[in-house]
Amino acid sequence: MKKVQILGLAIAIVSLACIAPKQHHYISFKTASEFQAFLNRKVAPYPLLSAHRGGPMAGYPENAIETFENATTYQPVVIEFDVALSKDSALVIMHDDKLDRTSTGTGLVSSYTYNELQKLALKDDDGKVTSFKIPTLEEVLRWGKNKVLFTIDIKRGVPYEKIIAAVRKTKSETNSIIITYNANQAAKVHELAPDLMISATVKSAEDLERLNKMGVPNDKIIAFVGVSEPSQNLYQYLNDKGISTILGTMGNLDRSAKANRNKQVYRDLVANGADILSTDDVVLAGEQLDAYRKEKQLKLKNLKLQ
Repeated sequence: MKKVQILGLAIAIVSLACIAPKQHHYISFKTASEFQAFLNRKVAPYPLLSAHRGGPMAGYPENAIETFENATTYQPVVIEFDVALSKDSALVIMHDDKLDRTSTGTGLVSSYTYNELQKLALKDDDGKVTSFKIPTLEEVLRWGKNKVLFTIDIKRGVPYEKIIAAVRKTKSETNSIIITYNANQAAKVHELAPDLMISATVKSAEDLERLNKMGVPNDKIIAFVGVSEPSQNLYQYLNDKGISTILGTMGNLDRSAKANRNKQVYRDLVANGADILSTDDVVLAGEQLDAYRKEKQLKLKNLKLQ
C-alpha cells in the first residue's frame, strides 16, 4: 500500500512540475539615464539576444504580445518588432505590407481599419491559426515596461513623430530604441527626440563619421553592424567610443549555428565582440549565451526571474 502511495505521490509531483508556469527573465532600468549607461558600455558588458520579430516559434506567431512574453521564458531579451499604419492611422504591429502570410486577413494592412484588423487572428510560421490578435504599438509598449528592451522597426510611410509620441505617452524611454536605416533617418529621429537611443547601420568608421557630421552623437547610437560578422577592429573602434553593437544572425549565421551546434557559433560571435545578437533562434542562441555568461561569470543587476 505504501509503495502505491509513494508512486502516486511521485506521479503527482511530476505532473505538477509539467504544468508549473515557466519563469520569465525580465530586464529593466529605472531611468532612461541608467538604460543609456548600459548601452554606452559604462557598466560591464552583458551580451543579450534580440528576438527578431519577437521570437516566433510553433504556436507563437511573429509580432504578437504572447510571443514576446514566451521569449522571456528563455532569455532576458530585446524584442525587435515592426510598426505599420492601418487605414485609420492606428499604429499596429505587422511586418509585411500584406496580411496574408501572418494572419487570417488578405490584402494590404493599410486597407483595413483598426476595428477590422481586430477581427483577424494571427498565424504562426507554419500557417497554424492562433487565438492571438494584432496588437497596437501602445499595447506593446505598455506590456513591455520592466520586462524587455525594444528595438522598434518602422515600416515605410509611418511617421517617426507618431512613434515618438507613443514612446512618450507610455514613458518607454527607459527601454526603447528606434531603428533607422540610413544617416538621414537617424538625423531626423535625433532632431525629433534627442534623448532617445537610435539603432543605426555602422559597417565602417566612415559610417559613424557621417552620422556624427549630421549631428547624431555617439552616446545615442547603437551600431547595427550587418548580418555577417565584421572585423574585430570595427568592434574595438566602436567600443572605444562607448557604442554597443548589434549583429544580425537571422539568415546565414542562424543556419550555420543550427547546422554546426557543436561549434558554438553564437558563443563565438559574442566572444569576438558582438553585444547583441538579433536572431530567429532564441532557444539555441540562448543556450550558448547562457554558457558563455556562466563561463565569464557575467552578471547584470537589472535582471530578475519572475
